[in-house]
Amino acid sequence: MARATGKSEAVYERLKSDIESLRLRPGAKLSEVQLSEELGASRTPVREAIRRLARDGLVDFVPGEVARVAAISLGGVRALFEFRMLLEPRAAASVATAGTGDERVLVPFRGLLERLEEFDASFRALDAAEQVRSYQEFYEVTEGFDQAVIAACRNPYLARTIRDLRGQTVRLRHLSHSGPRRMLTSLEEHRAMLKAITQGDAQAAEAACRHHLAQTLQALIDSLTSHDLALGVGVQVDIAG
Repeated sequence: MARATGKSEAVYERLKSDIESLRLRPGAKLSEVQLSEELGASRTPVREAIRRLARDGLVDFVPGEVARVAAISLGGVRALFEFRMLLEPRAAASVATAGTGDERVLVPFRGLLERLEEFDASFRALDAAEQVRSYQEFYEVTEGFDQAVIAACRNPYLARTIRDLRGQTVRLRHLSHSGPRRMLTSLEEHRAMLKAITQGDAQAAEAACRHHLAQTLQALIDSLTSHDLALGVGVQVDIAG
């Protein structure tokens, strides 16, 4: 039983990574038989992994069909960000406040700020092709920031809710950073959030986080409505949503 559970976890992490990175496109079919062959696993851990991904909101079950990677719709993105704007600015403010009473809280954020400054200097020196190839490094910094906020947030319910939304938000990251210009804008937004937190300025941290989410939402809307975006049948551009 323990071995099956471990295999299910490995399959889950692999499929989750493929969905978040868009290697598995929105709307893609998830055949238990095909995935079992590709991943070298029996159908049981594959089935368990797909069910977990469905609970994460990353997989949809269509009656009469196999499971599919959940679609990305404009209405769904707006709803997600409306919820995130209620949660994440409050969490950022609480972390900044906690840091004024406990310097240990600020250690990871200071490290991330230093790493961000180093990335900024190297990124601007690259040509366009090299900049695109360096996106993953920036994703690692932003993921580190998000995880640091979750870890430092003193409200466990708030932290858990934000963590539970990570699968959705990580998948959209690849759409929101649609080019070097947006990358640099996002970098400035993360710099503002990190500086506010490390300075213990809760009001500025909350405002910077809200601004970042608003800008990210607009970038996603631009990507989802762009004729250059080819994400297949799983993207539903429902402007009224």
